Order: sequence, then C-alpha cells, then structure tokens
Amino acid sequence: MYTKEQVAKTIDHAVLKPEFTDEDVVKNAEMCKEYGVFSMCVRPCDIKRAKELLGNSDVKVSCVLSFPHGADTIPVKAFQAKQAIEDGADEIDMVMNIGKFLEGDYHYVVEDIEAVVKVAHAKGILVKVIQESGFLTLEQIEKACELSFMAGADFVKTSTGFGPGGAKHEYIDVMIKTLEGKMKVKASGGIRTWNDAVAFLKQGADRLGVGSTEAVLNGGKAEADY
Repeated sequence: MYTKEQVAKTIDHAVLKPEFTDEDVVKNAEMCKEYGVFSMCVRPCDIKRAKELLGNSDVKVSCVLSFPHGADTIPVKAFQAKQAIEDGADEIDMVMNIGKFLEGDYHYVVEDIEAVVKVAHAKGILVKVIQESGFLTLEQIEKACELSFMAGADFVKTSTGFGPGGAKHEYIDVMIKTLEGKMKVKASGGIRTWNDAVAFLKQGADRLGVGSTEAVLNGGKAEADY
C-alpha cells in the first residue's frame, strides 16, 4: 500500500509543453512544493527560473535535453548538458538518437550518451536516457538498455510523452529484466491515474514521469494528454 507522499517522492513532474509560459512554470513549481514531488522536469530555457522558485524546498530540478527527438549532434548535446548544469539542473533526461539506433549505428548511440554522461557525472549529475520505446520492438528496448548501460547512464526511461504510446508494462518488464538492478528505470508517458502510477511502482519502476501530478495524487483521472 503506497501513501500519497511515497508516490509523490517518485515523481518527476513534467512541465514540458511548448506553449507553457513563465506563469505556467510558477504555478507548477508551487504545486510541486505543495505535494513534495521528487523533481520538476523542465525545458532548458526554464531551468534557472525553476531553480529560483524551488530553492527553498526539497524539490529538485530535472531537465530534458535534445528533446523530444534526440537528433542534435553529439557536441551540441554535450554543450546542452554543460549549460543545463550551469543553470542549476540536478538531473538530465536526454533523448537517445532514435534514428541512429534504428539504423543499427550502435557505436554512435553509445558515443552520444557517453558525451552527456561525461559532462554530467563530472558534476555529480544523474543522466536518464529516454528511448522513446513506442518506436521500438521489445528486442530493441532490450538492446537500447544495454547500450545505455555501456555508456554509463544512470536510468533508462520509456518516453518523452510526445511520441507514440507511452509507458507500458511490457516495456518496463523488459527494462527491469535486462538491467537486473544495474540501472534504474523511469516509466514516463500516459500515466494519468493513481492506479497507473502505483502499478508501475509495484512492477519495479524507480521513478515516474507525470504531467498531471495533482490529479494522479488526488485519485482522479488526468484530462491532459501527457
């Protein structure tokens, strides 16, 4: 049996929609502090503001990188990581280069992740690798987990919330079985109810990416599409 507080402490609350303004960032930061979530996950341009707003709380600032397509060049991703950390990010959620992965250029994929990990780990910052699992077969999810581990990342993550599908139990099952505790797992995308959230935690997910945190924690159903 999970309490509201326990579930909140696993949530990276997503504030990532392109139409969000500073007012939305402020409003979501207040909610994050009220409910005691683990982190507020923001766009790179919002890191400094989020850090200011959450500075007097235990809520961390996480950010997305090369979002949502993962198609930036390797030097650009490394620079983005450096900039995000300088701006105050506590964790980084980077998108894997999906196209390079699907064409089988695994060396590139590992090098891409390693570049971000090197910058982040030098400053004690954790890196989550978003696979966008909806584009992948279960066998490819397994391979993507192996590459993320080879590259030294800390988490694998299902989805951006902007691609096909979202978090699914079969994805999480493959991730957990493949990694055997060597990395942590984040279920993200389409978690819209309390039961959704608890089911992924019971399955073994370590972190949840949720856009409609207030509705989920209060036992309602989110109306939003993230």
